[in-house]
Amino acid sequence: MTKIISTHSYRGGTGKSNLTANLAAGLALRGHRVGVVDTDIQSPGIHTLFRVDPHSVRLTLNDYLWGKCGVAEAAIDVTSGVVDGDGTELVPDGGKVFLVPSSIKTGEIARILKEKYDVEDLNTGFQSLCTDLQLDYLMIDTHPGVNEETLLSIAISDTLMLILRPDIQDYQGTAVTLELARKLEVPQLLLVVNKVLETVDFKDLSQRVFSSYRIPVAAIMPLSTELIHIGSSGLIRTIYPDHMFSQGVESIIDQIEN
Repeated sequence: MTKIISTHSYRGGTGKSNLTANLAAGLALRGHRVGVVDTDIQSPGIHTLFRVDPHSVRLTLNDYLWGKCGVAEAAIDVTSGVVDGDGTELVPDGGKVFLVPSSIKTGEIARILKEKYDVEDLNTGFQSLCTDLQLDYLMIDTHPGVNEETLLSIAISDTLMLILRPDIQDYQGTAVTLELARKLEVPQLLLVVNKVLETVDFKDLSQRVFSSYRIPVAAIMPLSTELIHIGSSGLIRTIYPDHMFSQGVESIIDQIEN
């Protein structure tokens, strides 16, 4: 049975998509079949982390939502994008990463915003994708904030991973999302504090965040020059496998698998 993991943040700019992509890569490196759906339709971007040329994309999530194709038809095998700094492919036999991207075309983004779509089609699409691609894990990269799509993603999730920065606005917004998740009875709730200066005491910060929310802190992720250097053009988990960020990714995966 596929395990569904939603990554969410109350505000944009938390590094949610970057973490989602690195987690998907880490799971594939352990031999899992992983699907990633970019439901951040208003500002898609996770495709860049897997080195997908947007001009080569034939079908997107938008096309599925408009009834032009099946959701699995819009899935791209991006396993070849899980590479190290030299471009060497790393995923072992059996491991796969599939991405259903959202369109980056201005007109199609505007159409979604204007015409909307039936959010129940998203749920149907998620279930079909799990079955058609025989996925071990489905990762849903959500749109920041709280809306109908977010509530759907949270409601069907086995794990909800909330990403926040050490920022008072993020703290307050995360509390709102957690309250919703508790009411929807999500089986596993995890917090990830991202973009933390390396000079901060990670253990102390983890304890303070746990005390505030009473939810497991899966990892404290550093803000570093390596992340800035990559600039969303690749996966830090594979380019810098010994980095603190990569170690944090592996720690999160341990908790998801167990």
